[in-house]
Amino acid sequence: MGRYVKFLFTAVFFVFLFNSSAQNIVDEEESVLKEFQDTDQASQRFEVFFNSLDRYNVNSAYDWLDTIKIYLANAQKTQDTTASHLYRVMQAQVYNDLGEYDKSTALAMELYDIKDSLDADSQRIVLDVLDDNYANLQLFDKQIEIRKQKRELGLTNNVSFYDIYSNLGLYRKARNQYIMEVKPTIADNDSYGLAKYHSKVGNYLRLDDSAPTALSELKKAKAYLDVYVNDISTQKSESDIFESNLLKAEIEGNIAKCHVMLGEYEEAIPLLETSIETLNKSPDNKDQSEVVENTLYLAEANLQMDHFSAAKKYLDVEFDNISVLQTIKKNSLLAAFYDKVENYKNASIYYKRNERIKDSLSKKQSALIKQQLVTIVANEDLENSQRLIDEQKRINELARSEMKAKDERINLVFISLIFTLLGFAGLVYAYLKSIKNQRLIAEQKHIIENSLVEKDSLLKEIHHRVKNNLQMVSSLLSLQTKNTRSKAAIVALEEGKSRVKAMALIHQKLYQNDDLSVIEMQGYIESLINSVQSVYKKGGHNITITIDAEGTELDIDRAIPFGLILNELVSNSFKYAFPDNDDNGKIYIHLRKNGDQGYFEYTDNGIGLPEDTDERAHSSMGIRLINRLVNQLQSKLNIDREVEGVRFWFNFS
Repeated sequence: MGRYVKFLFTAVFFVFLFNSSAQNIVDEEESVLKEFQDTDQASQRFEVFFNSLDRYNVNSAYDWLDTIKIYLANAQKTQDTTASHLYRVMQAQVYNDLGEYDKSTALAMELYDIKDSLDADSQRIVLDVLDDNYANLQLFDKQIEIRKQKRELGLTNNVSFYDIYSNLGLYRKARNQYIMEVKPTIADNDSYGLAKYHSKVGNYLRLDDSAPTALSELKKAKAYLDVYVNDISTQKSESDIFESNLLKAEIEGNIAKCHVMLGEYEEAIPLLETSIETLNKSPDNKDQSEVVENTLYLAEANLQMDHFSAAKKYLDVEFDNISVLQTIKKNSLLAAFYDKVENYKNASIYYKRNERIKDSLSKKQSALIKQQLVTIVANEDLENSQRLIDEQKRINELARSEMKAKDERINLVFISLIFTLLGFAGLVYAYLKSIKNQRLIAEQKHIIENSLVEKDSLLKEIHHRVKNNLQMVSSLLSLQTKNTRSKAAIVALEEGKSRVKAMALIHQKLYQNDDLSVIEMQGYIESLINSVQSVYKKGGHNITITIDAEGTELDIDRAIPFGLILNELVSNSFKYAFPDNDDNGKIYIHLRKNGDQGYFEYTDNGIGLPEDTDERAHSSMGIRLINRLVNQLQSKLNIDREVEGVRFWFNFS
């Protein structure tokens, strides 16, 4: 008997311990609501409610509504008017968060009628709630009146229309007005403001079916947001960090939607999942609407990739607040899902359900939207009225066309097998046609390649003939030298012959190259020096020549002047630099070209230039020729006499 008592006592103890632990967990999880309840004053509860970042993360809006109703009833019993007003403002906000816009509007309008008795914060919140309610109820004329009231109270600078245009589907008009109104107000160093701006512009582009351009804007927004987040010089509050995380989730969600529109489903899925996870923490209606939108896009991406179970999982998610357009999109995706799994009966049900919704929507909205358009035009600019109405007509025509297309699609579901066979036949035809096109492309490619080979052969032949002709000129000069007795004439003919050989060598290198457009200068300079040495048989063979031009290539327009300049400089060194002995003679040639800039340097350690070099420059053909060739390269020759021997150098492009 004692053993049973002991066992019972132990069981009771563990039950008590478990209940205590569970209670502690609940208390910890309900910290925001508990903080609200533990606060004594209505004004303090007001601050807790509106300053909490994620008041619905643990407790639902219905929990908050029940709690606020209790405090409101107590305040009314004690006839505490100020507290009653504060609780009713909170109540209006909760109804708005729940998507019960009619209830929220009725309560907010009661407060709006006594706004003079409310404090500034309460006035602002009531007007913001009414603004959001009228937007969701598509009562844009009333929304404009509320915005005018906000302007009169100094809560806003002007009455913006861009979000109203967006709600009407006029995304291009919304974008243009947003850019005109908002861009001038953002400082160049305001990274967060620029992130919000590019995010908004990118989203309008996405809604206007300009996914590639939208991606560019949204990536700019993400880059600016990264700069803001990583800027350690700016102090950020917990609220700032929370808002920046929500903005990041919104941007990534819109980037993912663009990827879905472009058929890039694998890139979209992880971005949509992380975006949904973050946005779920927000109490804002706009963010919750984004959660619905992102979930539908996530279902679409999985459906397109034939991940049927994942797609169905997201389509089966039940949302507390979903718009009519989102319901239509969800029905369309469900119909497409059942099409793919060949459950045509269910697919037909969802197609028909969408048609009924659209019929009802078009009847209700046509008169309403026309009225809203007239109101907006009257407030903004009368000269734009016809264009806006025409735009709305175009939207209605597109809607009717889409409805007609859906009707046809319902009929086509029952004969899908026939279309599948026709599609297969079309694919076979397209495949055969593509083979024929590939053959034609291959033939054209073969003809072009043959033409290019023939062109290269002709160019090589031309360079070969030019080289032969120049060699013939060189031979004629040699014959002329043998028949000339004047020493000066012989020297002049030998110099001319050397110059002709330098040019002939260029053409020889060209027709020997695979690339006919450039000459590899290291090999060319080596061949040129060998050619000059063959002319001056008695000198130059003991001189150490260093050539630093490895990897440098020049086109023919630059290579010929360089060849002639080198020919003159090496010839002068062989003739004059080492009159006594060339055993210790050294010549250094440096040539480099990086991009658009080049550098040339030539030095020898000979006896240097005579004192009257400047006077000789006017009479010496070699120096004059070098100067002209350097000018041809759009540069200026520099001569350095302070080093041992002589140094010539210049930059070129």
